[in-house]
Amino acid sequence: MRASERAYRTLRRDIIDGHLPPGSVLGEVEQSARLGLSRTPLREAIGRLVAEGLAAPSSGRGTVVTEVSLAEADDLFDLRTVLEVLAARRAAEHADPEVFSALAARFDAAVQPLRGGQDPEEYYRLTTELDAAVDAACANAYLAQHLKSLRVHLDRLRRFSRNDPVRLSTSATEHGAIARALAQRNPELAAATTTLHLHHALAHLQSHQPPEPATERATEHPTSALERTP
Repeated sequence: MRASERAYRTLRRDIIDGHLPPGSVLGEVEQSARLGLSRTPLREAIGRLVAEGLAAPSSGRGTVVTEVSLAEADDLFDLRTVLEVLAARRAAEHADPEVFSALAARFDAAVQPLRGGQDPEEYYRLTTELDAAVDAACANAYLAQHLKSLRVHLDRLRRFSRNDPVRLSTSATEHGAIARALAQRNPELAAATTTLHLHHALAHLQSHQPPEPATERATEHPTSALERTP
């Protein structure tokens, strides 16, 4: 593996996992020493992170890890729903039933351990396998590429709710249903199960979003308030 590719993958993983939190400075000297490579491949790796939106230039600080907020969830899920539902429909048309049946069985087996508090890392690797299988089966390289780019930002949102055993076990059940629909090569069912999963995932994220602070209403004449009352 090229040095720049290794640096890119390491930094990308550290950003997504939160080891490099928002605002962290990606200093060339420090990161070169940490990763054991020269500054030229590091610059190339950081350039790729900037292109993905995971890092950005900051005046007087160099390049820093970009912020991530639950406020972004609505916009990300608008796009995610369009792309993933389309991918599920297309994948169902070309799916290998054995591949998706095996994935469904593995999701089913993960439900109870997750409900019992099992570390979710293995489960997340399983969802990555399902994503890759859908990308391959949808037979649309452009669609698959856009989904890969979007998932980078969605993965960063996981840290807001990644340790909820009830949601994780429910999510495993939903992924199992998606995989079974694909194994049956049923586009409508694949689209419906994907839509349901995304709806629940977004609702769960929104439940962790703090309420907006109440705004103070400007002092007004009592009659002006009454005049606006329907």
